This record gives sequence, C-alpha cells and structure tokens, in this order.
Amino acid sequence: MKKVYILLPIISTTFLSAQKRDSAQLISEVQIDAYKKPTAFISSTKSVSVVSQNLLNQNPPERMLESINQISGARMEERSPGSYRISLRGSTLRSPFGVRNVKVYLDDFILSDASGNTYFNIISPELINRMEIYKGPESGDYGAVTGGTVLLKTSDSEKMSANLATGSYGTFNQSFNLSRQLGKHFVEIFQNYYQTDSYREQSKVVRKQIFLKDHFQYAQNGSLKAMILYADLDYQTPGGLTLEQMQMNRKQARPATKTLPGAADQDAGIRNKMILAGLSNEYSFNRNFSHFILVQGSYVDFENPFITNFENRFEKNFALRTHFNYERNWEHISLAYRFGFEGGINDIIVKNYDNNRGIQGNPQNFDKIKNTSGFYFISQKLNIDEKLFTDISLSLNSNSYDWERSFPDVGQGKVSFKNQWLPNFGLSYLLAKGFSVRAKVGKGNSAPTNEEIRASDQQFNADLKPEYGWNKEFGIRKQFGNAVFVEGSYFDFRMKDAIVRRQNDAGQEFFVNSGETVQKGLELLIESKNFNLKNNIFSFLKFRMSGSFYRFTFENYRQNDADYSGNDLTGVPRTTVNSLLNFVLFKKLAVDYSHFYTSKIPLNDANSVWSEPSLVGNIQFRFPFELERTRLNLFLQIQNLYNEDYVSGFDINAFGNRYYNPAAKRNFVLGAKIDF
Repeated sequence: MKKVYILLPIISTTFLSAQKRDSAQLISEVQIDAYKKPTAFISSTKSVSVVSQNLLNQNPPERMLESINQISGARMEERSPGSYRISLRGSTLRSPFGVRNVKVYLDDFILSDASGNTYFNIISPELINRMEIYKGPESGDYGAVTGGTVLLKTSDSEKMSANLATGSYGTFNQSFNLSRQLGKHFVEIFQNYYQTDSYREQSKVVRKQIFLKDHFQYAQNGSLKAMILYADLDYQTPGGLTLEQMQMNRKQARPATKTLPGAADQDAGIRNKMILAGLSNEYSFNRNFSHFILVQGSYVDFENPFITNFENRFEKNFALRTHFNYERNWEHISLAYRFGFEGGINDIIVKNYDNNRGIQGNPQNFDKIKNTSGFYFISQKLNIDEKLFTDISLSLNSNSYDWERSFPDVGQGKVSFKNQWLPNFGLSYLLAKGFSVRAKVGKGNSAPTNEEIRASDQQFNADLKPEYGWNKEFGIRKQFGNAVFVEGSYFDFRMKDAIVRRQNDAGQEFFVNSGETVQKGLELLIESKNFNLKNNIFSFLKFRMSGSFYRFTFENYRQNDADYSGNDLTGVPRTTVNSLLNFVLFKKLAVDYSHFYTSKIPLNDANSVWSEPSLVGNIQFRFPFELERTRLNLFLQIQNLYNEDYVSGFDINAFGNRYYNPAAKRNFVLGAKIDF
C-alpha cells in the first residue's frame, strides 16, 4: 500500500528566551547585518534569508542540515556523516564534498580560504546563534562567487549552558557555552565533543572543538575583537554504492572489486585538524567616518586515506580585510559609502602515497600550490524617505596560482586568471508598511579551487577556467497584519564555463568546464508569528513553509559525441518543499514537526539516471523544568520519522554508477540542556 503523508508546516517552540524573541517577530521585522551594513529585512535589496535560533534548534548535534534546508534556494547535503556540502541555487554541481563557490564568514572573520574552499563541517551547530544566507552573486562586498554568501554569527548575549545527548548508532554529544560581559570585554568560551558510529559501515565520526572570543570595547568609538577556533574532525567515508548494492544492503560500505579494494579495506576517511585565529578593529573617527580592519591566519593538517592513495595536505592561510566607511544623514535622505579590500594567500603542500590498508606506503606525487586572490570594492547605500532603497557596488577581482611538482617528476607553472570587474545593483521600494518590491542585477565569477585544479586524480588542470555569469531577479515581500509574512522571488542566472565534476574508473575525481547553464527559479516563503491561542491544552502555534521551483538546464554543452544541451542541471532537484510546525501543549510540552520534500534529481549530465523523490519527516519534543535560577530542558528528536529509504547526498557523475550514499533509517537523539 502506498504511503501518503500530509505536508504540514512546522511549529516552533517558545520556552527558551531566544525562541521567544524569534517568535515575537515576523521575519519582515528582523534586522539583517549584511556584514556591517545593517538594514531592515523588509527593505533589503538582497536575496537574503535569516536562519534564526528557532530554525537552528531543529538540528541534531552533528549538522546544520535541518535548519539550512528550511531555506528556499539553499540545500545542505550529507553524503556520509561528517561529509557535508552546501548549495545555494544549485552550486553543488562542482562540490563532491565541502563547500565551494559559496563564501562563508564567521562573525567578522573569513572561514573560506583564498582558493574558495571552506571546511564547513568543522563548525559545531551549537556554536552558531544565527545565520544570514545571501543567494546569488553579491560581488561588491563579498567578492567573486556565483553561488552566494553565508554569514555565521556566534553568541551576542550573556548565557551559560551545558548540553548532553545520546542517540542511535552510538551517538554521544557534549557541549559547554559561556558568554559573559566582564567590564569592557564580552567573552565567549565554547567547547564541544561529538561522536557516533553512524548508520553505515565505515562511517564513524569524532569531532572536537574549542572556540574563544573576546570583544573589547576599549573606547566609546573603538572596539577590538579577537577569536581563536580549534577543530579536530575525524570521520570515515563509506563511499558510494550502485543501486543494486544499496538495495541489497543499505548499510554496507563501498565493496571491493576485482581491481580495487573496498572503503573498509583501505580505512577510507578524512582527518582534519584546523586552527584559525584573527584580530579585527573597528574605529569611528566621528559620526560620519569609520574604519575597519581584520587580519587572520589558519593552519590545516589534512589526511585522507582513499581507495587508491593516501593523501597528506598541509595548508597555511593568511587573509586581510579592510574598508573605510562614510555615512551621512539628512532629513529625507541617508547615504553610505564603503571602499575597501579583501585578500588572501593559500599555501599548500600535498603529498600522495600508496594506501596499504590504511597505512601510508610508497610515495606517488609531491606537489605545492600557492593561491593568491583578492578584490577591491566600493559600494553605495542610499535611502530616500524610508521608501526607496538602493545598494550599488563594484569590485575588481584577481586570482592566480603557482604550482610545483617535486616528485616523481619535476615541473612548475603559474596561472593568472583575467581580472574581473563585477558590478551589482539592487533596488527596493516600500509600497506600504510591510509591503516591498525589489529588483537586483549582478555579475558573479568563481575561479577553480585548489581541490579542482589538482583533484584526487593528482593531475594539474591548468586549462580549467573560472565560471562566470549574470543574475537578474525580482522579489516581493508582504506582511499581512501582524500575523503572516509572505515572500516570493524569481531569478534568471546565465552562467558560462560552468565547472562540473567527473570521475575516472578508479573513482578519482577531476573537473571540466561544461559550456553554459540557464538557471531560472521561483522561491517562496510563508511564515507566521507565534500565535498565543489562550488555551490550556493547545497553547501556542507557529508555522513556516518554503519552496523552490527550478528549471536549470545545460546550454551549448557537448561531451565527446553527445550533445547534452537542454538537459537538466546535474544534482539539482526541480522542486523542494519544506515545512516547520511548532506548537506547545499544556503550556509546557513543545513540539517541532518538520517535513522535507525533494523531487527526483538527475545524477549524471546525460540525465540517464535519476533519483527517486523523497519525503522525510522529523519530530522533536522539548519539556522545560524550572529549578530556581537553573532551567533544565529535556528533548527527544526523532529523525526520519516515517522510516523512509532515501539518500541525502548523491555522488553525481560517479563512475560505475556508484551514485548512492544511503541515509539512516528512523533514529533518535535524547538529551538535556541546562541554562544557568
């Protein structure tokens, strides 16, 4: 008998103080930071979504998939536990793992390296207090990406909490967070330990993290911020399965073949140790003129035993961002200018060896890559009578890399990509209170990352070019009374020289430019405030529903004798619909009920293999206890409530049809959070 489920909007809990603030406000009333260009959401010219604390509370301890996937136009995939990737409007086309073509900031600091790669999976979800997701090219303020930008925000208010949870497949999570105002210093200390055996064979995960920050208000008009993040992530990689292998045994790791060992035989996995530290300073010379500067550095020790080799990678990164700001307000007009620079250096040593069942063997290739990138930018923000808002920016972007091979052959080279002028123009008009329309035009450019220039096939691909394109979009935001907010956006993005992933017969990846893409889409959101039903049984109610409806196709794309023009873009579903319903029973028991629908997905450029559509439901129960000054919150999360067979992250264009990374069946997390 075919199962049918009703896609209900999800209700948010309200017993935490942060949730109460979220629930009291509609999204239209929220202020966005936009990297120190604050504005009201309703009047923003940008295609931006806010992930509030309420959405972040939906995540299990190991990932941010549930909260990000509630955002229309954003999609987080889990190929295996610990291996995550984020796409904004289809940008996973080039991401076998990790985050590429999406710029990520952590508070003031830059999480992405100079080549465009981001180790997003080192971040514990419990560290993040809020997210802002910008979809499409932003160029001016954020540089050369075509996918979008993510701003991660840590705590900005005093709190002390501890979290302890356990769950299916040997899951254990412990965290501690302390934020305090100590005179002129606002200090945060965060620590997390997480481990799980996971659903499949060869998929254990252990993550350790420590985060320290100090915001020092050394003068009325000056503040200094310091941050240090240490992460130690160790996760096994089970590898992709064919459809027949998945149907035979969903839990198995990639098995051995006649010519290659399996994932468990080779102890395939990722071991990533990273330390990131930085300082920033913001100083206002007067009420009109200010300056901001940050310097940061990071070191990465990355180890990847794979089926065909054992890779060691050592990365040193340095980044600088600085800008001057001028603001002036008159009776009917406010004007702001920003001029600045952001740049970075990414220096990598890569050594590949034979993999002798998880032990480093004879050397294969030793290489060095040095990537240098940066951009100058100028932007203008204009507000006329709190009705008309414009945001205009222009950036000049440069990117180059040097490569050197020292073993077994000797060689070197330098590739400099053509400098790119990237303009961005946005306009928003407030037709009435709580009702705005907006339009935006911008150009994006994204150079290949180091892991695409020298992919796991260990060959330098000096012919790989940046992808680029123009994005045009139009949007409407409407608040109905003080109860419901609705937003709709339509965009048309035309990209040239799109970078696409391929695999050889050994399962090693490489990348090619695949002609052009036409990406048209509609994104919708409907969200309510938190309704007080004034009922002792059914006390509070809040709902949210979002959807993405895409038509992404290849154009002028030939592969050997095959013409793929007109085919759907690989790895991108045409339709996703997500919902969140939060309600409170008996004024105490909070329930979060969520659904994630994904239509079928093309798994190769030929569109000859498609995934099955999926509908995944989750539910969470939370119950608070007041103990004098201490609040104890018990919670139970049930993931994959309907026990569906589904895949949450595919290997696109996989050789041998190994597309499938099966997700866990029904599982749970039980825990307690104490707020002191």
